[in-house]
Amino acid sequence: VQLQASGGGLVQPGGSLRLSCEASGSIFSINVMGWYRQAPGKQRELVATITSGGGTNYADSVKGRFTISRDNAKITVNLQMNSLKPEDTAVYYCNIKWGVTVDYWGKGTQVTVSS
Repeated sequence: VQLQASGGGLVQPGGSLRLSCEASGSIFSINVMGWYRQAPGKQRELVATITSGGGTNYADSVKGRFTISRDNAKITVNLQMNSLKPEDTAVYYCNIKWGVTVDYWGKGTQVTVSS
């Protein structure tokens, strides 16, 4: 399984970015896709997840600002990030998991929020 993420970059505070991630390979149809992030000196943390049935979960810090969505046919997950803050600066990682032990990560994409 491979995860290819795109869409990171530099944006000013208050701006928006959209991250996308496409999964390929042998993937179980019932799964959870999501985005995590890791800022310098901090542990990786959950940003948002979405199940194949459409159920979503968000970190409190991004609720109301970020929206996760997915396309099951294309096995893609997107993260629309609005009202970005400097504290959103991190490397963002795409993830897909199913069952108890199946867990894949993509290479991270840098998001920098700075004026």
